[in-house]
Amino acid sequence: MQPTSYVAYYRVSTQMQGQSGLGLEAQRAAVAGFTRGNPIVAEFTEVESGKRDDRPQLRLALNAAEQAGATLVIAKLDRLSRDVHFISGLLKQNVPIKACDMPNADNFQFHIMAAVAEKEREMISKRTKEAIAAKRERGDAWGTNAVRAEQAQAHAETMRGFVQCLNAGGITTPAAIAKELNQRGYETIKGGKWHSNQVTRLLERLAEKECSTQSSLRLP
Repeated sequence: MQPTSYVAYYRVSTQMQGQSGLGLEAQRAAVAGFTRGNPIVAEFTEVESGKRDDRPQLRLALNAAEQAGATLVIAKLDRLSRDVHFISGLLKQNVPIKACDMPNADNFQFHIMAAVAEKEREMISKRTKEAIAAKRERGDAWGTNAVRAEQAQAHAETMRGFVQCLNAGGITTPAAIAKELNQRGYETIKGGKWHSNQVTRLLERLAEKECSTQSSLRLP
């Protein structure tokens, strides 16, 4: 049997990551482990945010895979995009795609996973905006410490279910939780990446709310 040939596609979010190899080395290691000696006929690296769909290197990678009759391989699904419509368009090009973090997934499963991730992000954004709008309607001063605290609490509550799922799966440390939140496209309240100290504050807010709820339930 002729070995499967691959075209590797890597994406980093910033020029600094691209130059330093931060994130890129991990992607290459994942691809090397997945291909296991099968030929990688070409490699393409994109330095671009996952929110942007103009990806010249990805187009080149897909063209190279099509011409070589190869499979496009990525370290993780989010290296392609976090937008379900963008991924759907890629899948229509009939180039086989494999993700190292989901080795048995087919194109249909890629589409479903992307749709779920996109819906989660939309729900987080909607709930946060609704909480802010409710405060404004009540005439609360915008930008006060109390309002910011309520914003943070509302934002934290949107992630309670996901954090509980992670904990049930044995992912409990702030660093590990931060990694999972970033991989699934969850953003901080300021729209940035999660770090350990931010996750620690998130867990504290969730714990405080839970204790407060339990105390109120015990009142006569």
